[in-house]
Amino acid sequence: MKKSLVAPAVLSALALSIAGCAKAPDATSTTTTTATGTASAGGSAAAGDFKACMVSDEGGFDDKSFNQTSHDGLVKAVKDLQIQTGEMQSATASDFTKNLNQMIAAKCDIVVTVGFMLGDATVSAAKANPDVQFAIVDWNDPSKTAGLKNLKPLIFNTAEPSFMAGYAAAAMSQKGSIGTLGGLNIPTVTIFMDGFHQGATYYNTQKKKNVKVLGWDPKNPKGGQFVGNFSDVAGGSRIAQTLTSQGADIIFPVAGPAGEGALQVAQKSGGKVNAVWVDTDGCVSSANYCKSIITSVEKAMDVAVYDVIKAAKEGSFSADPYVGTLKNDGVKLSGFHEFESKMPAELEGELETIKADIISGKITIESASQPK
Repeated sequence: MKKSLVAPAVLSALALSIAGCAKAPDATSTTTTTATGTASAGGSAAAGDFKACMVSDEGGFDDKSFNQTSHDGLVKAVKDLQIQTGEMQSATASDFTKNLNQMIAAKCDIVVTVGFMLGDATVSAAKANPDVQFAIVDWNDPSKTAGLKNLKPLIFNTAEPSFMAGYAAAAMSQKGSIGTLGGLNIPTVTIFMDGFHQGATYYNTQKKKNVKVLGWDPKNPKGGQFVGNFSDVAGGSRIAQTLTSQGADIIFPVAGPAGEGALQVAQKSGGKVNAVWVDTDGCVSSANYCKSIITSVEKAMDVAVYDVIKAAKEGSFSADPYVGTLKNDGVKLSGFHEFESKMPAELEGELETIKADIISGKITIESASQPK
């Protein structure tokens, strides 16, 4: 799109985040590799006593998705706030508790965990260590956090920009079928798929069309297409190939690194199949696939992580959940990059209207996975 769907303030924040990741802060670090993953600790020579740490989900900090974007927030905090840092990358779910314990043993003042799957391990660590502050990306369960004053959920209503993506995909499909696949059948994945499906349905209603959505139906959640994890790129490719064989010409993979399999299928199609990426702008994080990426559904996880670390350092930490929405620019639909010239003439204006209608409540997103 020629005009961004993002407020200027967010563009500035994103630019700062990207700039913060362009060059690592001057640091003397030690790195050790163990059976549980990779741990590193270090910081600027001028860093103070405050220490911010992070534990990844499976996929690690170079997953071009939610782990990497969250990690960008830590990198920027280290640079801007002159703090110490520590981090652990998880290879499997069995690493979560061990990695958390290592960060606690490293005397971290705040530990940020990344991903829905770390929920129970993070709650246990927070209860056992009331003097340490915790934040978790993509998880919130009030029944488990009741009374916890040292754990802040960082959650995002990605159904909102996914609705916009579903509408856009339906408008740009040449075959009349689009598809989506997930990593695991969990709320932080299905929230994208719900919004995408509903956006395409809204397009059909508005335009009197019949674009089909393959791979997911909110009315039949057990029948969706899921890889089974977030790391199996070949599995993501197989499902994407199945969807394209059924007629889909735009694929929406919500599968972390496994979603790269869908990008590979799109790239190999020679333009017959394209994709919508998630979590970060795919034309930035996966630039080699940009010619196949129409747009991306983004979560400002880097900004949320940076803000919670800054608040903890300044003594203003609150356990109240942060919810990223279209209204507060915590989620957004990226620009259309190389597909701007291929967009239907009216689509840009329609997306702007849809965004405003979602924010005002005129359009109601129906997804049980939305943050409450």
